[in-house]
Amino acid sequence: MTGTHLAPGAHGAHLAAAPTPDAAERRAVVIVTSTRAAAGVYADRTGPVIAEWLDDHGFAGAAVAVGGRDFAPGEPVVVADGPAVGAALRAALDAGVQLIVTTGGTGVGAGDVTADATAELLTAPLPGFSEELRRRGSVVTPFALMSRGVAGVAGRTFIVNLPGSTGGVRDGLQLLGEVIDHVLDQLAGGGHDA
Repeated sequence: MTGTHLAPGAHGAHLAAAPTPDAAERRAVVIVTSTRAAAGVYADRTGPVIAEWLDDHGFAGAAVAVGGRDFAPGEPVVVADGPAVGAALRAALDAGVQLIVTTGGTGVGAGDVTADATAELLTAPLPGFSEELRRRGSVVTPFALMSRGVAGVAGRTFIVNLPGSTGGVRDGLQLLGEVIDHVLDQLAGGGHDA
């Protein structure tokens, strides 16, 4: 790490002084929102898909601690629906990562709070990403239109909410792959060249 930066429009201390990465260093955290997976009722299937994609695209993981549990670098952070989602997002921001990818908790159920917790932290929402993800998903199933997932920037971190299904995650990762280099270049102070 080379220093710190002040996040423009930061809403809390967790955004105020995140580490500034070296140009070649790309770090990310995967957050899985699933009460049943967090309780061990079943194994999460989407987090490993995202973690593999991140590894294939040159991202290193970051260690984070949420709710008294330490998650190793690259290990998906699996949390229950509710307040733990916001805590996980803030812990990932505190780790100074460039990318946070969430999966799950984007529907209309009472416990689906991922989009709300993310929106509270965004300094620059990017609704076009989520709109395009819903559009692409709706070609396969109309249920994709029920996703409330959001995307945007919090300081110098790009946050993307993906659905909790493996198909929705794969669609989201395809779209993310199309824009991530440009987004991260912009967040690092690069120009608008496409």
